[in-house]
Amino acid sequence: MSEEEILEEYKDDALPDNIKGHPKGLYSLFFTEMWERFSYYGMRALLTLYLTAELINGGFGMDRAESLKIYGIFTGLVYLTPIIGGWFADKVIGQRKSIFIGAFTMAIGQFLLAGSGMQSLDAEGMRLTLFYLGLGTLILGNGFFKPNISTIVGDLYDNDDPRKDGGFTIFYMGINIGAFLSPFIAGTLGEKVGWPWGFAAAGVGMLIGTIWFYARRSTLDGLGLPPNRKEGQTELIRKDWMDIILYTIINFVLVLFVIKGIGSLPEIAQTIITWVIGLGGLLFLALSIFKGTEGKTEWSRVFVILVLAMFNIVFWAGFEQAGGTFNLFAEENTNRMIGSWEIPTTWFQNINPIAIVLFAPLFSMLWIKLSALKKNPRTPVKFAIGLLLGALAFYIMTMASNLAAGGTLISPMWLVAVYVILTLGELMLSPIGLSMITKLSPSKITSIMMGVWMASFALGNYLAATLESILHTYQFELYPFITYLMLGSAVALLLLSPVLNRLMKGIH
Repeated sequence: MSEEEILEEYKDDALPDNIKGHPKGLYSLFFTEMWERFSYYGMRALLTLYLTAELINGGFGMDRAESLKIYGIFTGLVYLTPIIGGWFADKVIGQRKSIFIGAFTMAIGQFLLAGSGMQSLDAEGMRLTLFYLGLGTLILGNGFFKPNISTIVGDLYDNDDPRKDGGFTIFYMGINIGAFLSPFIAGTLGEKVGWPWGFAAAGVGMLIGTIWFYARRSTLDGLGLPPNRKEGQTELIRKDWMDIILYTIINFVLVLFVIKGIGSLPEIAQTIITWVIGLGGLLFLALSIFKGTEGKTEWSRVFVILVLAMFNIVFWAGFEQAGGTFNLFAEENTNRMIGSWEIPTTWFQNINPIAIVLFAPLFSMLWIKLSALKKNPRTPVKFAIGLLLGALAFYIMTMASNLAAGGTLISPMWLVAVYVILTLGELMLSPIGLSMITKLSPSKITSIMMGVWMASFALGNYLAATLESILHTYQFELYPFITYLMLGSAVALLLLSPVLNRLMKGIH
């Protein structure tokens, strides 16, 4: 059966404004997320290089362990704040307002990072203050943005619509077009021209995405509006825009208070505050889930989300080596010379999005065709395949690391192979996971559960940056450890998949 025949079969389920079988709103969200990811990945490609660069070169002169620790804390919190942002959108302001608040807040954060790269501002630690203020603002802004745009994508489709997984795969391709462009533009500007130029480019990208989202608002057909909207309302009103401005200002002031206030407290006080916030967040999350989940079917599906989130942590603890140890491996252990020209380190971050753009359309069509043949693997099986691919990638990375151990610069093709295989694993987990959340979550707490899903990325990101130092204490090598961890997790998930399939209660 061809793709056209499949779409014809399901045409009654399609929205009237579909393009090539998908709603127009998907393409509006596609480009919004593309520019947001341009912003994020441009900054991520520069972060560890910026921190380890010598003071004379405009960096902060940090050592490897310290830079990876900051990278891990940042990328972890970036995926943790969506729990709060998802709840706030579901209960108070709606997804659309939340996206605008997050976008403006993140743009401010990128420009603050640009300011931190200006050596003329180095008096009394001003650069470091701006740096942490920029990171904190990005973390908070992402919490408002990240879970809610994915929730709107899910709302474009019914749960039993066979296009849904494909729609999320297309959306995911938009994410990676942005990730592909950012190292070329923001990465090159930051690495070769000056750090402020790279971060400023990321900020401009965020503003472009915001303008696009506003210009294409009519394609969303009223989706994502505040819970208390008036009957028949399809757009944000003046009061909503005043709220967006107010919340953006509050975000900045809150981060400023944390940086200038809590940052000056003794270490023991900071530890206590961290535990209080962590335990309070878990309690808040538990209460939200209990309040929004009703009946055995909903609880069964929520349980599946939580189980799959644990396996997601394992995958991302490996995958997110990309911006940490892989980035430093490209800088220190890879032969980047082509004749007399040296490949910028940040360009290796492009391999993953290039592979996404190449393979994501094929995966999108594959799921539709397999659905028509009734051979589409269930979500737990797709996750297990993704983990197996991750194990293979880290087996190859282990061999590359062994070759480089003697001080020899190795071929860049080792990193290319690792990135491509990890990308194939990513396509089996990440877009499928986003789709899965919108299918299995109770309708009252979809954005909250999207935040829970993002929290699994948070833990994975944090582990990605801290595993090396933890394993070093016990004399374990990082890459072999991740290889066996992913392989064991894949086998365990395959054994659990029949049980999880039953607990999904009819959702594929």
